[in-house]
Amino acid sequence: MLDPKHGHRSLEERAAAGKAARGKAPRSGYADWAPAADRADPVELLEGQATSRVGQLVPLRYARMLVSPFTFYRGAAAVMAADIAAAPRSGFDVQLCGDAHLSNFGAYASPDRELVFDVNDFDETLPGPWEWDVMRLAASFSVAGRANGLKRRERLAIVAAMSAEYRGAMKRMAELGNLEVWYTKMDVDAISSGWESAAGEKEAATFRRNLAKTRAKDRMRALSKLTREVDGELRIVSEPPLIVPVSELVDESADVEAAIQKIIGDYRDTLPEDRRVLLDGYRFVDAALKVVGVGSVGTRAFVVLMLGRDSGDPLFLQAKEAQRSVLEPYTEPSAFENQGERVVQGQRLTQAASDILLGWVKATGIDGKQRDFYVRQLWDQKGSAKVENMDARALTTYAEICGTTLAHAHARSGDRIAIAAYLGKSDTFDKAIAAFAETYADQNERDYEELKVAADAGQIEVAELPA
Repeated sequence: MLDPKHGHRSLEERAAAGKAARGKAPRSGYADWAPAADRADPVELLEGQATSRVGQLVPLRYARMLVSPFTFYRGAAAVMAADIAAAPRSGFDVQLCGDAHLSNFGAYASPDRELVFDVNDFDETLPGPWEWDVMRLAASFSVAGRANGLKRRERLAIVAAMSAEYRGAMKRMAELGNLEVWYTKMDVDAISSGWESAAGEKEAATFRRNLAKTRAKDRMRALSKLTREVDGELRIVSEPPLIVPVSELVDESADVEAAIQKIIGDYRDTLPEDRRVLLDGYRFVDAALKVVGVGSVGTRAFVVLMLGRDSGDPLFLQAKEAQRSVLEPYTEPSAFENQGERVVQGQRLTQAASDILLGWVKATGIDGKQRDFYVRQLWDQKGSAKVENMDARALTTYAEICGTTLAHAHARSGDRIAIAAYLGKSDTFDKAIAAFAETYADQNERDYEELKVAADAGQIEVAELPA
């Protein structure tokens, strides 16, 4: 649980609490992680998640997870949550991302239309030990480093560099006032200059190309890619199973528009008054079920097309189902009854700048069941780094950026002074986390192989991925 009173204690008391926490959770202890003797079967955990998802899409989720150990890791947040629940805890909770692997960081357009870099996925957000996010991020770099053919010593150095940057950034945050921490953000233009000098010309060129694609991935790009004109009206294209218009999901007699208008109205009520005025300037046109991500496949995600002054003024909203966080069995339940609100409030608390149209809604599906959703803009200049071909130097630079970014996110909600004091000046924690990351990457590979065995034995159904 977040402690709103830590700011009422003196700096000396907070720093002393951080140093004292080393007694119950030694910083070197993170290196000692090992799978529990009664460890849950990873395939059973994934199958348990499948029961609440769209059955026809679960085979696609498994197909995407089985591409590589890295894609498996991306989809196995529930497996890792169970594994690290018993890891050392210093006792200082923050608002967790909950799934802080390296592909869940990226660039997006802030409300002032500047590109910022931040954590950008909050499906699993919940208050909890800051260590869980750091461990999730650390292991993701070990897994990615293996996929890129890097040696063990290179992977250890990359994770240690990430941790050192987290530690250094938390120390810097501890020396700032509360408002300065709140205003701190990672500007993409500043990152660009640092990246070009640190990562090398080849990676710098790749970075520039990806950045250009990110800037172009906006609502106008979505309009050209996702829609076509039918009888004088724009409609979302049908590309099953990845995109299926709602008109193809329901009986012809159903009043789809009325149902969606009701949902939009309920979502509108969660917005601040000025955003309601903005939303009121758009009219509903079409909606479709759209498959997204790796771990999210099978949860219900809809894209909604609305138009403003004319057909060249689109607004694309994404309504994504929010189920209970995979962290909840190992910490306290969310304070929010609606899981969509849990995601939105966690995102607002963690990000330096958030989507102006973030909201939530509870909606009844065609099966009569009520589900929670959060709503945001689709393709608002969102992009993530292409890590697949990064060499050791580039991956180290990216790891340092992510470490700094995660520290900024945690400093907004947690006791940054106590955490900084706990981490200290030495590299003890960095080395321990690097060792943990390698051990967990070994476990991830074993779990990946177990999923392959289950697929080969027909225990799970796996779809064919589109060519």
